[in-house]
Amino acid sequence: MEPAQQAPESTDGRKTGPTPKRSAQQANRQRPLVPTDRKAAKEAERQRRIEAQNRLRLANETGDERYLMPRDKGEQKRYTRNFIDSRWMFGEFMMFIILAFLVISLVFQSNLQVQMFVQLALWVVIALIIVEAIVTSIILKKRLTAKFGHMEKGVRMYAAMRGMQFRKLRLPKPQVKRGEIID
Repeated sequence: MEPAQQAPESTDGRKTGPTPKRSAQQANRQRPLVPTDRKAAKEAERQRRIEAQNRLRLANETGDERYLMPRDKGEQKRYTRNFIDSRWMFGEFMMFIILAFLVISLVFQSNLQVQMFVQLALWVVIALIIVEAIVTSIILKKRLTAKFGHMEKGVRMYAAMRGMQFRKLRLPKPQVKRGEIID
C-alpha cells in the first residue's frame, strides 16, 4: 500500500491543497508489527539496552537521580544513603565475621566447647546487628521527620539493608566520607 500524500503547506503556514482522507492518513501511519529487517532491529535493541545499562552504571557511580533505579530515587533515599555512608556500621562486617566463625568451627570441629562458644558468639553478633539496625532506624526517623516532615514507607528497611552491605560494594556508590556531617 502506497502512503497517501500530505497536503503541502506554504511558507506562511496556510494550506495549499486538499486535506487527505482519513483512510489515507491512517494508512500512512501504519507500521508493521514485525520489523522487516529483524537483524537490524535486534542490533538496535541491543544498542538501546547497552546504552541504558551504561546510564545506570554511571548513575550508580555519580548518584545522578535521573537514571537511578526506582528503589534508589528520591530525596529521602539520598539522605538515607548519605546518613548510612557517613557512619561506621558493625553490620557491614557481618559477612567477614560469619566467615571467621565458620573457619573456626571447621578447624575446631572435634572440640565441643569451642563449637558452643562459636555458636553463642554468632548469636551475639546477630543480636548486635539487629540492635544496631533498630537504633540507626530510630535516629534516621528523627532526622527525616525533622528535615522532611514525614518519613516515606520503606526507608528504614532501605537503611538497614544498606548498613549491612560492605561499603565498597554498595550501589549507588557512597558520595560522602565516613565521619562527614551530612546536615
